[in-house]
Amino acid sequence: MHALIISISLFVALEHFAFLVLEMFLWTKKSGRRVFNQSLDEAKKTEVLAANQGLYNGFLASGLLWGVLYPEVKTSYEILLFFFSCVFIAGVYGGFSVKKSIFYIQALPALMGILLLLVL
Repeated sequence: MHALIISISLFVALEHFAFLVLEMFLWTKKSGRRVFNQSLDEAKKTEVLAANQGLYNGFLASGLLWGVLYPEVKTSYEILLFFFSCVFIAGVYGGFSVKKSIFYIQALPALMGILLLLVL
């Protein structure tokens, strides 16, 4: 069970580091605009907001990595539960307010992590 929790934690952290890169560094580039289906003009208008959002995604990923690397298992799981909860809430909000697929990409993996942690 521990290996599964570590795996889902690393997966979600990797997702959020990827979001950081997309939103902070690739937002106005062709690859970033393609992911978010927007024109260069639209991307330039929201570039600062996207970078700020990317920074927050980096904080979520860092928190999950902190939980994975924390040496004491009970505290590690508490850290992971907190950050999975943050990711889940953000994913639910994004799924309702922006695009339904955000729920599946962001909230569902976090929910799996939460459920695994609560089963222990």
